[in-house]
Amino acid sequence: MVESVHHLILSRSPSAIYLKASDELWKRFRGDDKPPAHLGSSRDYNVDMVPKFMMANGTLVRVLIHTDVTKYLYFKAVDGSFVYNKGKVHKVPATDMEALKSPLMGLFEKRRARKFILYVQDYSETDPKTYEGMDLTRVTTRDLIAKYGLDDNTVDFIGHALALHRDDRYLNEPALDTVKRMKLYAESFARFQGGSPYIYPLYGLGELPQAFARLSAVYGGTYMLNKPECKVEFNEEGKIIGVTSEGETAKCKKVVCDPSYLPNKVRKVGKVARAIAIMSHPIPNTNESHSVQVILPQKQLGRRSDMYLFCCSYSHNVAPKGKFIAFVSTDAETDHPETELKPGIDLLGPVDEIFFETYDRYEPVNEPTLDNCFISTSYDATTHFESTVLDVLNMYTLITGKVLDLSVDLSAASAAEE
Repeated sequence: MVESVHHLILSRSPSAIYLKASDELWKRFRGDDKPPAHLGSSRDYNVDMVPKFMMANGTLVRVLIHTDVTKYLYFKAVDGSFVYNKGKVHKVPATDMEALKSPLMGLFEKRRARKFILYVQDYSETDPKTYEGMDLTRVTTRDLIAKYGLDDNTVDFIGHALALHRDDRYLNEPALDTVKRMKLYAESFARFQGGSPYIYPLYGLGELPQAFARLSAVYGGTYMLNKPECKVEFNEEGKIIGVTSEGETAKCKKVVCDPSYLPNKVRKVGKVARAIAIMSHPIPNTNESHSVQVILPQKQLGRRSDMYLFCCSYSHNVAPKGKFIAFVSTDAETDHPETELKPGIDLLGPVDEIFFETYDRYEPVNEPTLDNCFISTSYDATTHFESTVLDVLNMYTLITGKVLDLSVDLSAASAAEE
């Protein structure tokens, strides 16, 4: 049967996103071996292959509320947000009062950091009185930080664990972006008055595509499941006309997909190295947090990019009682992930099992106005959704010609709480 639609979205099976049981994890990494009995019931595992938390006040939460998909989702706050500094793990100070208590800094540095954080908290783009004589669209982050006399270690955790920059290029860019990022962190942190600015779905990220599938069905969307070897078809002018699988072609005017469907329209931009560990305890030195993010800034490791540690557990219904799933991720700089990821793995303590994988990252190089192909960028190594959701919103604007208005009242949205 041939069906004609306006937009056709191509997506890999859920197993590319998450593994619904430890049996699937073993099949993927160990062939036909069966998981050992001490790991508990296989059916109690939901292992995300691209583990990411959501900022409680962030763009993805606004998208979920705007689309009303939150009616199909349940979230729980993440317990902790930490940063690696001088060989130790410390809680990220999110407010001026936390800065005064943080062991990350000495007494005088704490006072300087508090002044800087207060400046960021009070800053408003619409109120020139808060600028303190600085135009943040012109002043670089390096110059702004220099005004407060902060040392390199303080700059490290502010830039990478609060503003969530992935490398140090931001220091030479306008400071406004960094200030906005820090304000987002503080606003997200304040939403739950907890230990972190992050939230995460109960049962893992596999709930997201399922929730969108339910919503799509409400609006008449059609799903074709388990279709193998999808081939994108073009006309003589190079424009998309449909997608063929098993001898059937679904005609369409536009296609939205990830890089794997159109390898000749993307280029490789890097590689992600990741370790997946199953443990029987929380990550040491994180206040017994059952869910946590730890950021290891590049300078602390002598690397060109940051390393990220993500941990979730039975408290979010992704593992059996007493079990924890941890991920260590980074942009690969060598061909030896086990060696490269060692600084993060060393923070985990004893592990029951550990797996390693690498995957290539791609970005589109086509011109969507010429071929009507809208291709996403591959997932990066970060353990939060901020970079990914910006890519999605850019695609939305390219496809529709509109900018999505996300000015929603988050305080009225109860769906982001358990």
